[in-house]
Amino acid sequence: MTRAQQTISLALLVTSVYLAFALHLVPVNAKIQDEIIPFLPLWSLVSFGSWLLFKLGWGVFTFNDVPQAHKELMAEIEIAKKDLKANGIDVD
Repeated sequence: MTRAQQTISLALLVTSVYLAFALHLVPVNAKIQDEIIPFLPLWSLVSFGSWLLFKLGWGVFTFNDVPQAHKELMAEIEIAKKDLKANGIDVD
């Protein structure tokens, strides 16, 4: 099963369970039915967005300095500058 199939299967499962509660197919307490279930999609969306922002922030926070990659990048920049100068373009 591919990752896309797993994601689609999980989304269908969650949607089915939510619809079963939202359409009163599963009996639950009236307070839960009226005050919690209608707001579950919004709550899920906000939670997912918060999680994504956390992951983005954590990735930026734990971004490692890689000296070897820096050296390689600087060498490529110098090669590009030399190539551009050879073509008559001033880059400094």
